[in-house]
Amino acid sequence: MTDALTTPLTQALGCRLPVIQTAMGWIATPELVAASSNAGAFGFLAGAVMTPAELAEAIARLRDLTPHRFGVNFHSFQPGAAAIVDLIVANSDRVGAVSFGRGPDAKMIGRFKDAGILCIPTVGAVKHAEKMVQLGCEMITVQGGEGGGHTGAVATTVLLPQVLDAVEVPVVAAGGFADGRGLAAALAYGAAGIAMGTRFLMTSDSPIPDRSKSAYVRAGTGDIIVSTKIDGIPQRMILTPAMRRIEASGKLAMWKRAIEAGLAMKRQTGASFGELLRAARGMTSHGNLSLPQAMMAAAAPMLIQKAVVDGDTENGLLATGLVGGRLGDLPSCADLLSSIEKDARARLAALRGLD
Repeated sequence: MTDALTTPLTQALGCRLPVIQTAMGWIATPELVAASSNAGAFGFLAGAVMTPAELAEAIARLRDLTPHRFGVNFHSFQPGAAAIVDLIVANSDRVGAVSFGRGPDAKMIGRFKDAGILCIPTVGAVKHAEKMVQLGCEMITVQGGEGGGHTGAVATTVLLPQVLDAVEVPVVAAGGFADGRGLAAALAYGAAGIAMGTRFLMTSDSPIPDRSKSAYVRAGTGDIIVSTKIDGIPQRMILTPAMRRIEASGKLAMWKRAIEAGLAMKRQTGASFGELLRAARGMTSHGNLSLPQAMMAAAAPMLIQKAVVDGDTENGLLATGLVGGRLGDLPSCADLLSSIEKDARARLAALRGLD
C-alpha cells in the first residue's frame, strides 16, 4: 500500500515529509534549514537577502550541517543575481530546488532544469501559476491570502483548488498551514504538500532573538493586519509600534523611509547606486511596481531585519502569516514535524475509514 505521505513533492525533492520550510529573509539561515531538513522537511535558504559571497558561505556551512538536499531562494533583480545563479548551479549536487517570485525568464529556468534543479516559484494568482508553468516550472507553490509578507486577497481554500484545476504540475499549498490537520486537508484538496513560514519561524531552532519570538507568541489574530503603507502593496504584519507609526504616516514619511533604507542597503550589500537603481527597475518590470513603490519596497527588508536580527520590536517590522495568531508555542523543528506527521497520518487514516 502506498504511503499517504509519499507525494510528488517528496519524490522530487527526496524529503521524508511533504512539507517545505520557506525562505524567510534573515530567518531561513543554514541552521534553521538544517534543522527542518534533518527533521524530514525540505528547507529553503534565504538567498534573496544575501550577497553572492554571503550565500557562498551559507551554502558551504549548510552542506556541513545536513546530508540532505536543500533549496535556495533568490530574486532575479537583486544585486549580484547573475553570480548567485552561477553559485546555485555550481552546487547542483546539493541544491535540489530554487524558489522565487516572478522574475526568472524561460532561459534561466531552463538553465536550472539542465542542472537538475527544480524550479518552485511562489504565486498568489491563477494567471501567475499558468505563466510559470508556461516558462517551464515543474512545480508551483500557491500562497493564499492568509500568508505572511506580501499577500493577495484570495483565501487558500479558494485559490488552491483554482490553481489545481488550472495547471498540470504538482502544486504545494501555502498560507494558513501549521499542523498535521492542515497537511491532511491540503492533500485532500489534491496538493502535493504544504509550505510553512511562520510555523518554522516560531520554533526553538529559529534564529530570531527571544524578544522577537515573544512578540510572535503574544500576538493574536486581532494583532495582525494587512497594510499597504509599507510599499503600496498589501503586506501582512504584526501591529508593532513601528507598524502603528507607519499606518499613521503620510507619503513624505514613506519616502523618507525608502531613502534611508536604500542607503542602508547600499552599505550592507556594497552595491553601487547604479546597481541599486537597476535592482529597483527590475522590481518595476517583474513585480508590477511603480518606481516609487519599488524604492519604498527597499524599506521593508531593512525594517524587518531590525526586528528579526536586532530584536528591536519597537522600531522594526514583524512579518507573519495570519496563522501566527493562533500559535502560542516554540517547539523544535524535530518535535514540530513529528507532531505534524503523527496528526496527518491519524487524520488521513480516519478519512479512509469513512470509505
